[in-house]
Amino acid sequence: MQRFHVKKGDDVVVIAGTEKGKHGKILEVQPAKQRVIVEGLKMIKRHMKKGRSVETQQQGAIIEREGTIHISNVMLKADYDARAAKRGAAAGAGQA
Repeated sequence: MQRFHVKKGDDVVVIAGTEKGKHGKILEVQPAKQRVIVEGLKMIKRHMKKGRSVETQQQGAIIEREGTIHISNVMLKADYDARAAKRGAAAGAGQA
């Protein structure tokens, strides 16, 4: 089994793709697919059928939930902030 740089509950920033620059907390890691689900990002719509059983009597609905993001497209928020601070400090020192 592979080890990844992030785990469930970590705060991450998306560094590539349509959600680039957004951040959130990891809800689930899918090691077999090398993907993660991040809270509030990559929202998708799922069409749910009406429940057949008498107990549920659920109406059909369109549910919006989080989609998956490839694990290589996320970075720990602490590492991202440290990288940004380093770049800002390096750019300021080079200007003088």
